[in-house]
Amino acid sequence: MKYIGCDFHPSFQVIAMVDKGTGELVERRLLHTEEARAFYEGLQGPGLVGIEASGNTHWFESLLTRCGHDLWIGDAAAIARQEGRKQKHDRRAAALILKLMLENRFPKIWVPTVAERDLRQLLIHRQHLVRMRTRIKNQLQPIALNQGWQKKRKLWSEAGLKLLRSLPLEPWTEQRRDTLLEMLKELDEKIRPLGQAVEKEAQACEAARRWATHPGVGPVISLAAALTMGDVGRFADSRSWVSYLGLNPSEESSGQRRRLGAISKQGSPF
Repeated sequence: MKYIGCDFHPSFQVIAMVDKGTGELVERRLLHTEEARAFYEGLQGPGLVGIEASGNTHWFESLLTRCGHDLWIGDAAAIARQEGRKQKHDRRAAALILKLMLENRFPKIWVPTVAERDLRQLLIHRQHLVRMRTRIKNQLQPIALNQGWQKKRKLWSEAGLKLLRSLPLEPWTEQRRDTLLEMLKELDEKIRPLGQAVEKEAQACEAARRWATHPGVGPVISLAAALTMGDVGRFADSRSWVSYLGLNPSEESSGQRRRLGAISKQGSPF
């Protein structure tokens, strides 16, 4: 069994590898090209690779799975606390990860599956389109207000849109309104099937169905919460679970005075 501590970077990685059978230690720097692929594909026997949590590692996870190796992803902050010094050095970081793995002190974190991450992309894609639509609506509202029409949400009804299209405007204002209305229509057409897909996936997810039993929780929030929460068994108690989602109340207490505010929103922004 080979244990590999890996300091992962966007374009390269530095590894410290030890063979548990022979005790042989190898240190290398691998570019994220055919060099890294050839190295892991050429390893004899199964390997266990440890890296800090970072972005853009999907290709690396797929490579290790294809080669029959296991991957541990660790809490970057917890690993950094074990270093004991502020200076960052790639070779020393890889050696530290390897040491934590061998001593069973590696701070392994939960990682969603490939399918769960793909569902997150569905929600993220829909979220960005909805935000774009909101920005467009926020530009159309002042056009109606400047013409003496304060319709608020009713402006997006069929009658409200018909009124907006019929407003007599100056040439450039008219062009801007027409362009924004076209963009609004296109976004509505793109968001609609995404919303349907979210509803379908939420119905297929047991955890999301349980979330949806709470008043005010629809398919988007229920599916997002289920994908963010993962296995509830990884939380020590309800307090840590609530804090992880950022639903715990903020607090400003001093002495005998205790004041609780709105939710902290310190959890996952997703």
